[in-house]
Amino acid sequence: MKIRRAKTEDLERITDIYNSAILNTTATFDIETKSVDSRREWFNSHGEKLPIFVAEADEVMGWVSLSKLFDKGAYAGTVEISIYIDQEYRGRGVGNALMERIVSHAKDNDKIHTVIARITGENKVSVHLHQKFGFEFVGTLKEVGYKFDRYIDVHLYQLLV
Repeated sequence: MKIRRAKTEDLERITDIYNSAILNTTATFDIETKSVDSRREWFNSHGEKLPIFVAEADEVMGWVSLSKLFDKGAYAGTVEISIYIDQEYRGRGVGNALMERIVSHAKDNDKIHTVIARITGENKVSVHLHQKFGFEFVGTLKEVGYKFDRYIDVHLYQLLV
């Protein structure tokens, strides 16, 4: 498995993985699938400080990104992490490899001070993965998302780098 920066050519696969999460999980609160064109602006908003990395073997198996959390200037050092693994590749170390790379990037970037993860209350695998890499629980937003006919809590996890 190779971890590398995402390229434009990866956008279709990245979108497919994300759309699967939209349709089948509460990992994202998006409820309508995205087109590749609609994800292009998101993709182009990433760069040196806010990268997207992919895990690849024969195909892209998963991706991780850092994104701006808030627009206000005082939040410039605060970023949000997103990580999605294709369901066929879960449990094979893809998440660990992607987390290792993105956390290393955050720690090596003097423009990043803290990384925030918003994880739904029922996503125990993601909670475990983030805790393994030093993220600490800092609070719960109760019943803030409505998906699959129910209200869902969001837990906030933070990593100071």
